[in-house]
Amino acid sequence: MVVFPHCKINIGLQVLGKRPDGYHNIQTVFYPLAVYDVLEIIEASPGNYHFSFRSSGLPITAPATKNICVKAYEAFKAKCKQLPEIHMHLHKAIPIGAGLGGGSADAAFVLKLLNEKFYAGLSEDEISNIAETLGSDCVFFTQNLPCFAEGRGEMLSPVSLDLSAFKILLVYPAIHINTAIAFKEIKPNKNPVDIKSAMNLPVTDWKNIISNDFEKTIFPRYPILAEIKNNLYKSGAIYASMSGSGSTLYGIFKKDSHPVFNFPADYFYKWI
Repeated sequence: MVVFPHCKINIGLQVLGKRPDGYHNIQTVFYPLAVYDVLEIIEASPGNYHFSFRSSGLPITAPATKNICVKAYEAFKAKCKQLPEIHMHLHKAIPIGAGLGGGSADAAFVLKLLNEKFYAGLSEDEISNIAETLGSDCVFFTQNLPCFAEGRGEMLSPVSLDLSAFKILLVYPAIHINTAIAFKEIKPNKNPVDIKSAMNLPVTDWKNIISNDFEKTIFPRYPILAEIKNNLYKSGAIYASMSGSGSTLYGIFKKDSHPVFNFPADYFYKWI
């Protein structure tokens, strides 16, 4: 059975402060986008009855034992003792360490696929509870609807947001941002904006209201990111921002706009 985990962008991201458990409280809106990995799971045959994980596409440097998809399988199996051994193949197309949530999406889709394929009967809440242990934004990918996120990013509430009337350009300049380090260097936002309410405003108003707190610390370290954002605006973007802790930038454009960009060969970019 094959499924297609998708990515997300953050519309606004405010870091409100560090929690006693070491995580940070945030506010953001997760918006799903149609950039996909490919995930296949098949049951191991009797003659080859062991778990295996393979990947293709973009290189994954972490060993298989530390891959979040493998961790998702192990967490699911701990909940469902009768789960059979499987062979799992992940074709990676969503850039890694890019602020797009590709790894979290893969893990969430592993959980949902195992539940469906092997008729495990776990409820949506049970799937979400497992997802929460794997990553703060994993829960979002079990729902796949625009959501306002609070807490670590696991407390979700739906928002009425549809960007299908626009074109969105993703630009990933092949810079891997370590999320843990990004959070370590962030300064809490003492004057947060009500991002959830701001979703009711026209997209044309977002530029002066909604921002990503990580840009304040990430842009000085990687000036090319600020340059990309400025170029998106110069080329006609209605709104531009970094997604997550970076380093992907995105621009929202009118449907009838046709900006031309000349990106270096090692950049990942995609119109959606």
